[in-house]
Amino acid sequence: MTLTIDAGERTVEEILDALEAGQRVVVRTELFGGVHEVTLRHDGTTYYCDTPTTLHKHGSVDGMRTCIERMGYASDA
Repeated sequence: MTLTIDAGERTVEEILDALEAGQRVVVRTELFGGVHEVTLRHDGTTYYCDTPTTLHKHGSVDGMRTCIERMGYASDA
């Protein structure tokens, strides 16, 4: 199942909960004057951030949390 959200629509914990439940999370975000989609996923071991230009991998939930916060995918709430 895929959850599609706009950047800032969900908290970090809500995004991480969805990933832990096996969902892919597609985040629509504005970048360089256009809207781009980033796919976040978790395979049970590794977290992935698949952007239009690269694939980032994170080996821990803390690494993924930091990435989500740094990139502005989640709300501050």
